[in-house]
Amino acid sequence: MSRRIVFQGEPGANSHIACRETYPDHEAVPCATFEDCFAAVEGGSADLAMIPIENSVAGRVADIHHLLPRASLAIIGEFFLPLSHQLMAVKDANLSTIKSAQSHVMALGQCRKVLRTLGLTPVIGADTAGSAREIAEARDVTRAAIASRLAAELYGLDILAENIEDESHNTTRFVILAREGEWAPAGNGPVVTSFVFRVRNVPAALYKALGGFATNGVNMTKLESYQMDGAFTATQFYADVDGHPDDRGLKFALEELAFFSRELRILGVYPAHPYRLGLVQS
Repeated sequence: MSRRIVFQGEPGANSHIACRETYPDHEAVPCATFEDCFAAVEGGSADLAMIPIENSVAGRVADIHHLLPRASLAIIGEFFLPLSHQLMAVKDANLSTIKSAQSHVMALGQCRKVLRTLGLTPVIGADTAGSAREIAEARDVTRAAIASRLAAELYGLDILAENIEDESHNTTRFVILAREGEWAPAGNGPVVTSFVFRVRNVPAALYKALGGFATNGVNMTKLESYQMDGAFTATQFYADVDGHPDDRGLKFALEELAFFSRELRILGVYPAHPYRLGLVQS
């Protein structure tokens, strides 16, 4: 039986491309929602999940930061996918006939300049590939989709404008989730440690909790805060740092964090992707 990796969206989605590039020997299986992806791995019907966590233009994928702390899954790796968005429509359409462009809200946000230049009305769809499928099924020359080349190929659409993203650095970072995760070994190349924690809603709580990272020379590459349980106080945090928990500096920093915070949980210790190290260009 082949191993399975799940992604949110429909065939042809950028997450599908990330699965094919990272795990070509796995069966890539689409799921309707991120919750379905998490449930598939937790329940054992899939081995891995490819989950987008942030984009260099549009920022974080907010849903994931709420799902990760509640899930029992571990981060075992990361992948950076440079994105190229294509404007596509049915065979008889052209740039003069189309009036709207449908796609995922983040893709629309990444193509604002071209949409404005072409005078197209943005239409929010569930995802990029699903929008391509809907446009193909509608057979309406006034409607276009923004999706990947793979989606255009799968759904028989013509590409009317290529690479319409506003920024050339447009890149999405994915995390790879598994039911059980082994930490990457220390001393075997650069690694990333991801964790979540909460602080008490008192003055200087975050300053005290994070002070150990500065004093121990640990580079924190990501820190996200968000509300929990409907409270209008930022008590939950997600963080990425360079290094391994067995490294002297990070070990001391995490000990200090644990003293000043609560519910500290390491989500994963995994190899840093070459893109992060500047070894892969967009």
